[in-house]
Amino acid sequence: MTATLTRPALPTALVEGLDDPVTEGEVKAKELVIVAESGDLERTWATTILASTAAAGEMKVSIFFTFWGLFALVRPEVRITGTNWMQKMLAMMNRPGIDHAKLSKLNFVGMGPWMMKKLAKQYGVAEPRELLEMAQALGVRLIPCQMSMDMMGITPDQLIDGVEPAVGAAAAIELMTNADASLFI
Repeated sequence: MTATLTRPALPTALVEGLDDPVTEGEVKAKELVIVAESGDLERTWATTILASTAAAGEMKVSIFFTFWGLFALVRPEVRITGTNWMQKMLAMMNRPGIDHAKLSKLNFVGMGPWMMKKLAKQYGVAEPRELLEMAQALGVRLIPCQMSMDMMGITPDQLIDGVEPAVGAAAAIELMTNADASLFI
C-alpha cells in the first residue's frame, strides 16, 4: 500500500500577488538589489559589471553600499575621510575611492591591481569607474548606508554626484525582500 502525501494549502497572505496576470501591454520590470559590502577591486568590479549588465537588460537595479563597499562612492579627490583620529586612520590605511581599490588577495603593494587593470584593458573590459558611470547612466540607484557613513565619518558632500540619500538597514532589507533577486558581494 502506498501513501500519498498532500501538500498543505499555503496561507492566502503568502500567495497573494504571485503569478498575477499582467494587464495587456504592461510589462513588470524585474528588480535586482546588490549589497556592496566589500571595497576590494575584484568585488567592486563584479558589482559594477552585474549592475550595469542587469540595467542594460532593462532590470530595475539598486546597489546598497555598506562598510568598505561605501568607499567606491567617495569622490576621487577626497584623500582622507573622517572626523576623529580612528576614522582618519582607517581612511589612510584603506584609501577611499573606486580608483584606489586593492585586491583582496595578491595585492603586492599595488602591483596586483595594476596587473588586473592592464589585463582588463588588453581584453576590452571596462574599469569599475567606467562601469559605475555606465550603471548610473542606465538608471541604477546608488544607495549609501547611513550607519557606515556615520561610523567612517563620511559626509554626503564627499560622495560622487548622483548618489541617493543614505538609508539604514531596515530600508535595505525592504528593498531586498521586494526584489526578484538580491546579491551580497
